[in-house]
Amino acid sequence: MSHAGEGVGHLGVLAGAALLSTLWFLWQLGWAPARVPAAPPALTVLVWHWPFADQPPELSSDTCVRYGVPRCRLSTNRSLLASADVVVFHHRELQSRRARLPLAERPPGQPWVWASMESPSHTRGLGRLGGVFNWVLSYRRDSDIFVPYGRLEPHAGPAPPLPAKSGTAAWVVSNLQERQRRVRLYRQLAPHLRVDVFGRASGRPLCASCLLPTVAPYLFYLAFENSQHRDYITEKFWRNALAAGTVPVVLGPPRATYEAFAPADAFVHVDDFGTVRELASFLVGMNESRYRRYFAWRDRLRVRLFGDWRERFCAVCTHYPRLPRDRVYRDLEGWFQA
Repeated sequence: MSHAGEGVGHLGVLAGAALLSTLWFLWQLGWAPARVPAAPPALTVLVWHWPFADQPPELSSDTCVRYGVPRCRLSTNRSLLASADVVVFHHRELQSRRARLPLAERPPGQPWVWASMESPSHTRGLGRLGGVFNWVLSYRRDSDIFVPYGRLEPHAGPAPPLPAKSGTAAWVVSNLQERQRRVRLYRQLAPHLRVDVFGRASGRPLCASCLLPTVAPYLFYLAFENSQHRDYITEKFWRNALAAGTVPVVLGPPRATYEAFAPADAFVHVDDFGTVRELASFLVGMNESRYRRYFAWRDRLRVRLFGDWRERFCAVCTHYPRLPRDRVYRDLEGWFQA
């Protein structure tokens, strides 16, 4: 070995010894290399009974990942009751007695979630559920787990073209009851405005994939909710109207509520008019320039629909870390009816 090689080797030995001495000194002071924190374990959300279904959908391990929610596991395996982090109960099955609460087997401290996307007018049996649930999943903005029927999200790029228009107003309705305000309003509106009615109630049912193409050629869509309650804005507004490319004429909560979700000039609210005749005259007399202003939002926003219960249940994991563990809804009926 040359003298140069011997020098390099000697320096390497000295550097190694210095490093070991430094590490020993730091260890004496209580220092240790930082450890990479372990990823938190996946949360298990047990769905006690899948909404409106005899058989639940397939729930793969990456179900929630597909909705942008990592470390979240959905299951319908009731044998996991003792180990699940949280259990969700859909109200319709509790209301119909198809599912019962496993109160006797409930582990201490396990959070239970009451879930429903129906309005108070179509919800019964809440009086017997007081003191059972810790959290609520619903369309109400004051819910612990808020899951709207839809929302507008920022969108880059050109807006999709508006469908060509050949009709004035359309309405799709399956359950038509004369006592409903929407039916009374329609009866008053029909003599002054041409409204084409589709759905089972009219004898003109539409398949799921047929609805949007059928509604799109109309200038207006009657987005009339079956009942009027706080924050109750359903797919009639989001899917049947906005996503279809037609202007919604809305009957539901007050205008201010709609404006919390969509621009003020994206819809026509029936409460803005003193009479039904005034509403009809406004719609019939609208010119093309004014009509197109109702779609200004499409240059920067797009409709995002939330109709899949898998995505709704995955939202439990998103909210879980910041939800109060000591909350109990003593009067669930009073809260929901407010």
